[in-house]
Amino acid sequence: MATRESSDSTPTAAERASAEAVARAEEIASGKGRPTPTRKEREAARKRPLVPNDRKQAARESREKMNAARERARIGMANGEERYLPARDRGPQKRWVRDYVDARWSVGEFLIPVMLLVIVATFIPSTEAQFFSIIALWSYFLVAVLDATVLGWVVRRKLAERFGADRVEKVRWYAAMRALQLRVLRLPKPQVKRGQFPA
Repeated sequence: MATRESSDSTPTAAERASAEAVARAEEIASGKGRPTPTRKEREAARKRPLVPNDRKQAARESREKMNAARERARIGMANGEERYLPARDRGPQKRWVRDYVDARWSVGEFLIPVMLLVIVATFIPSTEAQFFSIIALWSYFLVAVLDATVLGWVVRRKLAERFGADRVEKVRWYAAMRALQLRVLRLPKPQVKRGQFPA
C-alpha cells in the first residue's frame, strides 16, 4: 500500500514534459525584461520631429561634429594610425617600408632645397654660373634617382627576408617616392629617428 502511494505522488514522464513546456512558455512570455510601453508613450515617440526646430543650431552642431571627425582623421593619419590611412599606406609591409626610409638619409629628400638654390643662381647675370648651376641640378637629380632605385631593390630584398618572397607587394615605387620627399613633409609623419632601422 505504501509503495502504491509513493508511486502516485511521483510525476510521470508526460506530466514532467507538460510542466517543462508550461515553464518555457512562461519564460518566453515574460522574456522582454521591460514593461510594455503605454499607448501615450508610443504616440509621443512617433510625434518626435525628424528635423529639430532650430535648423541653424542643428546645422552648426553637424558642422562641428564633421570638423571634429575630420581633425581626428588628420591627426590619426599623421600619426600613422592604420584605420585613418589611405589604402596605399595600409599594412605591415608599408609601415616597415616607411620606417626603413625614414631611418636613413636619402639624397632625394634634399632635391627641393637644391632646386631652390639653382633658381636663385639663375638670377646671377653670369652665363657660366647659370650653366654650371643647371648642370649641378641635373647631376644631383640623377644621383637622387639612382639612390631611390637602389633603395627600392634593398627594401624589396629585406621585405622578402622578413615577410617571405611570395608576400612582397609592389613597394619599390612607394619607397622611392617617400625618399624623394623632405622628411618634414612626409605623410604619415616619420615614427622613427634617423638610424633607427626596423627589425
